Amino acid sequence: MTIPQAIEQYIDHQRSLGMKFSSPAVVLRSFARAAGDASPGTLNTEQVHAFLFSGGTSPQTARQKWSTLRGFYRFAVARQIAATSPLPVRMPRASQCLLPYIYTDAEIHTLIQAVGLQPLSKLQPHTMQAILFLLYGAGLRIGEAVRLVMADVDLINRVLNIRLSKFYKDRLVPMGDALALALQAYTSTRHYLGHSDADDAPFLVCDKGDPISVQLADQAFRRLCKVAQVRRQDGGRYQPRLHDLRHSFAVHRLIAWYKEDADVNLMLPRLSAYLGHFQLSCTQRYLTMTPELLQQASTRFEAFSRPEEIHG
Repeated sequence: MTIPQAIEQYIDHQRSLGMKFSSPAVVLRSFARAAGDASPGTLNTEQVHAFLFSGGTSPQTARQKWSTLRGFYRFAVARQIAATSPLPVRMPRASQCLLPYIYTDAEIHTLIQAVGLQPLSKLQPHTMQAILFLLYGAGLRIGEAVRLVMADVDLINRVLNIRLSKFYKDRLVPMGDALALALQAYTSTRHYLGHSDADDAPFLVCDKGDPISVQLADQAFRRLCKVAQVRRQDGGRYQPRLHDLRHSFAVHRLIAWYKEDADVNLMLPRLSAYLGHFQLSCTQRYLTMTPELLQQASTRFEAFSRPEEIHG
């Protein structure tokens, strides 16, 4: 069996377990192209190392590729497709992990206002605003947002129908009043511009009515951040990303619950379900400890540890 054949078998196996496995599949198929018709047991460590660091790949990206290949070779060895793994035993650690950027309320407002300051492009200002509202107002992933069709956006009952998210799970996402009004305005604009209102028509569209790609949205957002002058000031390597709007939604929701004196332990599973997470631990990784979140958590702990001072 060749490496390309074994890799396709591994991808099919992972997807049969309910995983989309999109990004790992890209890495694995790139490895398959580099390996050609070689069998899994014929490559040596030097050849694999060359693939991992090809094209000046950063240590972090190389480590991610290594982790993906490690899963494949575990699969191959367990099924006797390969006798051993040719992967390097150790990989250099990435110098800095990706720390999500949590936008302030003022920065969110600035980004929304700055949309109108950009020159017209394929992704029009009213559509870029709708993307911001969906990611920050409903905590969607950008992939979920661009896959929405008209039938998925129920403005009467104020519900978003998110189909085939991670692990191929569907979920219903209720909308607040502000988000519903914003999406109603966007819907009116796209109708005025002559875009299709058919149930299966993409909800978020380019200037010609075509669906929006994740790449296009990411590129437009990077330009928007420059116009709005929203950038990291903490020396972090990674500049604010579109996906960080979803992280900000989660953190700001938790802060609001603390301020409302809600039972956060009870509310976290609900937040997890709302975000479409498979496990609560996935949600916990979203909750970056910002100064405001730390302050609210400390205040709650202080009230818990010294109730006699609070209630007299």
